[in-house]
Amino acid sequence: MKRGFGKKKNTTEILYNLNSYEDIFSDFDPRPSSQRSISEDFIAEAKKVIMDHERSDGITLQILLPKKSRRIKEEETIIKRLQNHFSTHHYILKERLRSAFKEGGAYTTLGVVFMLMAAYIVHTTQVERFLLTFLIIILEPAGWFLFWEGLYIIIFDRRKQQPDIAFYEKLARSKIVFSSKK
Repeated sequence: MKRGFGKKKNTTEILYNLNSYEDIFSDFDPRPSSQRSISEDFIAEAKKVIMDHERSDGITLQILLPKKSRRIKEEETIIKRLQNHFSTHHYILKERLRSAFKEGGAYTTLGVVFMLMAAYIVHTTQVERFLLTFLIIILEPAGWFLFWEGLYIIIFDRRKQQPDIAFYEKLARSKIVFSSKK
């Protein structure tokens, strides 16, 4: 598989020079093209090119094949499969991000509640009782841990996921075209 890229009016064109349709799919998946897993190599090559062109208005994946091996019906199925793959992965990653944000918010809130409980116990009771002292010892570090862990999830885990979300969003909106090699 050879790749290249061209640029036309703020659009990115990714050229794949393939020998057959099989280069798009995983070698380990025997299912038909409409259900088959997309090759990790195919995705990795697209990621290398797309992530370098963040300002493009549109992306065209142009897949070049030998003229004698092209089958239009097969290409229509593959285009639908690729679009479905990209859209599905974009949706899954966005849902994971929402879920992580909720989880981080819950941890942070629970941490604040634990710290408030510890502060309330300290200021409203006599801390000389063993069980209250033990409860404070448990609540304060648990509160701090949950608070900071929640903030970490909200801030840093989000940043880690953003490049993949942007990548799949771009591919989900991309135009996929098959052409014959010259």
